[in-house]
Amino acid sequence: MIQAETRIDVADNTGAKEAQVIRVLRGSTGAGKFTRKTATIGDRVVVTIKKALPNGEVKEHELCKAVVVRTSYPVKRKDGSSVRFDRNAVVIIDDNGNPRGTRIFGAVARELREKNYMKIVSLASEVV
Repeated sequence: MIQAETRIDVADNTGAKEAQVIRVLRGSTGAGKFTRKTATIGDRVVVTIKKALPNGEVKEHELCKAVVVRTSYPVKRKDGSSVRFDRNAVVIIDDNGNPRGTRIFGAVARELREKNYMKIVSLASEVV
């Protein structure tokens, strides 16, 4: 569950290393439960870059859109299993939903295929 002000890793080669979530664009809130919007795998978020390489494509304090590719909170699947990762991670995308980087580091979840992020799935080294 990713929410506003969450520090999150960046899993691509745009030069960004760490980002902070500013807004969850397509999240959900549980009725009678937690009232902030939370993002899970495949949801879009607006992030600001907190740590970046000096010669990267994105700079520090830049606003970007991103897609959540890994969460440490378990995500249930239709077959009854659940998947979770060690750390939260995002991939920076442009307005059309294509990744701005050319490589993606680490594994990504299979749920991205259902949300039509096929370019991210094809660039990833492993799909879990």
